[in-house]
Amino acid sequence: MGDLGTDRAAAWEILCEFTKSDSLRKHAIAVETAMRAYARKYGESEDKFGIVGLLHDFDYEVHPDMERHPAKGGEILRERGYPEDTIRAILSHANYLNIERQTYMEKCLYACDELCGFITACALVRPSRSLDDLEVSSVKKKLKAKAFAASVNRDEVYEGPEALGIPFDEHVKFVIESLRPVQEQIGLQPMN
Repeated sequence: MGDLGTDRAAAWEILCEFTKSDSLRKHAIAVETAMRAYARKYGESEDKFGIVGLLHDFDYEVHPDMERHPAKGGEILRERGYPEDTIRAILSHANYLNIERQTYMEKCLYACDELCGFITACALVRPSRSLDDLEVSSVKKKLKAKAFAASVNRDEVYEGPEALGIPFDEHVKFVIESLRPVQEQIGLQPMN
């Protein structure tokens, strides 16, 4: 067995062991995909970034509260031999744990997590149910509608690209484009 920090099959197995919800699995794939795209952009390990994205919420279904998620998940990953940088990145996506995000991997996870969920929600209410015709302006308009996808933390959506030093619009566009190739896997409809 190779490095668990880059072994997607092992990560998928853990995700499926703890996450039965189809929508949570789709969210994990979306975040994994955006993370891999950012790894390419920054010349980092796509596999390492991808695993962090895939596993960031793996324990949420069994620990759906701030007292346990993702801290208990971190303990599970540590017991199973995951590298500390993977665990730290996953823990750092939860603001309430007060772990300062230092690496690109940590900052990218924070920047992608809430936004991936929000972009998916935006696409699902479009007549096309697709990312192919989703524009940054539509995402920004929906962000202003507090009742739309109300569980998405707007502050985190805005803070993420700021921490990466990327203009907000550029980040949203980048994530939309990164998700287009996997839209069927995440429950959306490609238009072609």
